[in-house]
Amino acid sequence: MALEEKERIIIPDENGEEHLFEVLFTFDVDKTSHSYIAVTPVEQSEDEEVEVYAFRYEEKSKDDDDLSLFPIESDEEWEMVEEMLHTLADEENES
Repeated sequence: MALEEKERIIIPDENGEEHLFEVLFTFDVDKTSHSYIAVTPVEQSEDEEVEVYAFRYEEKSKDDDDLSLFPIESDEEWEMVEEMLHTLADEENES
């Protein structure tokens, strides 16, 4: 089985420094019409606990790969993202 190439994105921090992240997954919530993305920094050492960052996102245009990222601020949104993370982790452990 061939290794799947992971999608990577660059996200600038509050100081304008760019950081490379690997996309873990994206998902849409039909009820709210919002899309979410979970990413992890590429520059993590193997023995570190994996940090996962999640954002709500919107595509800037259909022809462009550019995304607008928004912080997740409500507890309800965090619960949805955490539930999705746990579901994916459970599926990965089963395979």
